[in-house]
Parts: sequence; structure tokens; C-alpha cells
Amino acid sequence: MTAPKVIVMGVSGCGKSLAGTMLASELGVRFYDADDYHSRANVDKMAAGIPLTDEDRRGWLDDLAALIRWEAGGLVLACSALKRCYRERLLDHNPGVRLIYLKGDFETIWARHSRRTDHYFNGRAMLESQFQLLEEPSPDENAIVVDVSVAPGQIIRQCLAGLGLRGEDSRN
Repeated sequence: MTAPKVIVMGVSGCGKSLAGTMLASELGVRFYDADDYHSRANVDKMAAGIPLTDEDRRGWLDDLAALIRWEAGGLVLACSALKRCYRERLLDHNPGVRLIYLKGDFETIWARHSRRTDHYFNGRAMLESQFQLLEEPSPDENAIVVDVSVAPGQIIRQCLAGLGLRGEDSRN
């Protein structure tokens, strides 16, 4: 079986990096964090508490789509992918890529977010803007939806089940 290519998506603080790292380890593929591919201008903007615009994200999304396309084996990419048009851009010329949406309510994610000290993403208003921007995947996107309120191991089991590999089913 060919190793899968997976995008773990959701708002900042939902656990994309942790779940993505764990899932990549389980799958035996490389993990990439989309945050590492932001331009310095984008990082500075977010650190100043200024939400990114679609234009700010354009080159970043193109770089990520190329990464997905050119990675020879499978991969797991942690990426917010908040809007459908962002996901379409990432999936362009990348057939077979699966989406895993880490879903949680604002208060749960804000509680996690407020404990972070090592991230440039800045403030409650920034998280609120992500929730306002978020377009949850629609049924035709065939996303695996996982509730972030469960333990990390349970999240990974649900991801693996949704990918048809093992664990318990998590499809909505």
C-alpha cells in the first residue's frame, strides 16, 4: 500500500502539530508543519496580532501545494487550511490527499492556546478571527472529523480508523 498524504487542519491551538507528529510516526512518513513555511512578513504580522489576508496566504499555500506534490512518499502536513478555497489550492494537482479536521469549540481551544509560550500566534482576537474565517469541510471534501476534546492517543486512533488503517471509526 502506498503511504498516504494527509493534511491535518483546524484553527491554531487545536493540536495539529502534536496530532500530525504522532500520526506521521504511526504511518512512517515525514511530518511537515505549515507554520515553518510562512514568510517572515507573515510571521511578523501574526506576532503583532494582525490576521493574515488571503493575499498574505497565496504564496504560502502555493509552496505547501508544491511540497505535497513533490514529496515522494506519504506525508502529514499540519496546516490551518481554514477556508475551502485554501484547501482547494492545497489539493490542486494532489489527488488522493486526505483531510483530517481537528474540531473543537472556542473555549476548549482558547484554554489550550493561552498556555502556549513558544508560538508567534498572538492573542484571543487572533483565535477569534480564525474561528470567524473557518469554513468547516463540507461532506464532498470527505474529511475525517475528530473531536479535539479527547486524549491525543484517541485522536490518532480515530485518524487511523478514518484513513481505513485501524482503530475506531471517526467519520461524520
